[in-house]
Amino acid sequence: MRRVVTLYRTTVGKKVLMALSGVVLFGFIFAHMLGNLKMLAPATDGHFAMDVYAEFLREVGYPLVPHGGVLWTARLVLLVSVGIHVLSAVQLARLSRAARPSGYAKEDSLSLSYASQTMRWGGVILLLFVIYHILHFTTGQVHSSFVSGAVHQNYVSAFQSPLIFLVYFVAQTALCLHLYHGVWSFFQTLGLSHPKYNHLRRPFAAGFAFTVYIGFLTPPTLVMTGVIF
Repeated sequence: MRRVVTLYRTTVGKKVLMALSGVVLFGFIFAHMLGNLKMLAPATDGHFAMDVYAEFLREVGYPLVPHGGVLWTARLVLLVSVGIHVLSAVQLARLSRAARPSGYAKEDSLSLSYASQTMRWGGVILLLFVIYHILHFTTGQVHSSFVSGAVHQNYVSAFQSPLIFLVYFVAQTALCLHLYHGVWSFFQTLGLSHPKYNHLRRPFAAGFAFTVYIGFLTPPTLVMTGVIF
């Protein structure tokens, strides 16, 4: 236990913890994207695919576990992962700022890639978006026509608004950049490298980020254009 605490206090330890929590979040993001694509499926026996999927998430594991138990456990794991990820990011940013001589700030900035420069601000945008997203689609406080359990209806009524679509578009753009840099950094941080495959890391990161970007934006775009209603 002492070794774990000692490792966490180092820059390397914080990066590893950030990478591991990032893996949990990347997995959730990909699964959430696949779930959102249920909006593209046709209704069956008068039931929208998205509503059926949402009910499945609430019932999975029942009666072995209480109704919604698996879903709330997953939410708790995600909450802890987000907390670890944000805390590690803040601490690493402070360590980096403290270690960087002021005279080299400009050169450092110029040497970073665009995705790397936007990681911190992108992270802030995503954190604010997650809070908004929960209030919008989970609890409904900021959804003007929210109906509990009517996921398909809530989705369609939300994305008929150009303003809400714009908010989600900006958030998904930030997520795309964050995923690209985060997935690439994950391999480097955990030492998952090999001369034979290193050249594939950036294309894989770009492909993953772009797939998520398109997957999340396709259903809202089809709602905006009237294809999904």
